[in-house]
Amino acid sequence: MDYTTDDTLHEKCGVFGVYLNSKEKTPEKYTENAATLVCFGLYALQHRGQESAGVAVSDGTEIKLHKQMGLVSDVFTKEQLASLKGRIAVGHVLYSTSGSAHVENAQPMVNRFRLGSIALVHNGNLVNYEQLKEFLEETGSTFVSTSDTEVILKLIAKNYRKGLERALTDTIQMIKGSFSLCLMTENSLIGIRDPNGIRPLCLGMLENGWILASESCAIDAAGGTFVRDIHPGEIVIINDDGVLSFEFGERTAKRTCIFEYVYFARPDSVIDGIPVQEARLRMGAVLAKESAVPADVVIGVPDSGIGAALGYSNASGIPFSMGIVKNKYIGRTFIAPTQEEREAMVFVKLNAMKSAVNGKRVVIIDDSIVRGTTCKRLIQILRRAGAKEVHFRVSSPPVKFPCYLGIDTPSRGELISSAHDVESIRKEIGADSLAFISIEGMLTALRSCNPSSYGYCHGCFTGEYPIPFPGEMNGRPV
Repeated sequence: MDYTTDDTLHEKCGVFGVYLNSKEKTPEKYTENAATLVCFGLYALQHRGQESAGVAVSDGTEIKLHKQMGLVSDVFTKEQLASLKGRIAVGHVLYSTSGSAHVENAQPMVNRFRLGSIALVHNGNLVNYEQLKEFLEETGSTFVSTSDTEVILKLIAKNYRKGLERALTDTIQMIKGSFSLCLMTENSLIGIRDPNGIRPLCLGMLENGWILASESCAIDAAGGTFVRDIHPGEIVIINDDGVLSFEFGERTAKRTCIFEYVYFARPDSVIDGIPVQEARLRMGAVLAKESAVPADVVIGVPDSGIGAALGYSNASGIPFSMGIVKNKYIGRTFIAPTQEEREAMVFVKLNAMKSAVNGKRVVIIDDSIVRGTTCKRLIQILRRAGAKEVHFRVSSPPVKFPCYLGIDTPSRGELISSAHDVESIRKEIGADSLAFISIEGMLTALRSCNPSSYGYCHGCFTGEYPIPFPGEMNGRPV
């Protein structure tokens, strides 16, 4: 990667859609600001993608589009939003790998054809992308991006002569992988979640319409009320008749990405019936029971390590302190030319509070260890601030396998836990002790938040994925 201090896993994107009732149901002044509401939602989802942002809006007759590279605040001005009039809109924030960070891959993607127009935003990853693209090219389709979202869009357009519902079901049954989709025609908003429910998607209500969003926190930001999660394998079509729901295939086991609770989602979101902050608190509590150590203070790596650190502190009785301060003005778009300089940027981004750690035995909690470079620098920062001992605790199991379902992960060879045991990693990062939560402990923590919730994808820990992949050997991707 070409970016600063990134030693973490990244969700690839966030989606948001708004449907406002027609002028017959609502005064006109309340039917023209769908794009503004989508921008509010995208601000709340900015943590899911910081490389591009875009909004497409329909006024009932045509779809207008604006998207650029950059943060939501960079892409949309007041004047830009004022030009995007309409009562239906979809929006997207993208995180991509450095090789595909260009505007052609930014979303929404729009297809205009004889029978109408479609705008699509997508969170996830298709594992049969190459085969589908080859099939479409052989039948006359051309592509301007390297995104699997364009393949989905072309398939829907190709089947559209059969009617909207049939086009959707035929397309969804062809694509394999993880996908939460927000789709807009001139007069409807559609949400689709893959049969395993790997990527999140939820439904919200406005006083004069409906919302679809990757996370419930974005519904709150747009002034809506959370209604429910979209079920795995469900399609919802929203128009002036209300919300039509149907399933597009046989019901399969739910397999929500477990990293939503560990790291990706905002702490104020609720995903599949589990409050994210509560999940992190309970993971921290389990971690304290599984790997207790005598210490004077517990600190968390901001931002996603704070919840688990509070849970660890509550369960262990060791006081919590804000021992690490994060510089929030270091953007991800800063490019340091060498790996050494990228690693050194940790010292700019994070710093220790000497008064909280000087002369003390410190337990530091982080959500994951990927390459190991960031935690090594963090331990150096704490020792430089006078920490007597540094005990590193991780609120997820060792990440040993890449993700093929919508998370940007390094290759297996770059994952430190893939080739090293815990003691070797401890020596490499310079900690006095190191421990990870167990898979069983993590699942126990999630069940304790909501006993009726079940089924998670944890392939990055175990190598066992909910769907097969091209190129598998012995059941595990190579």
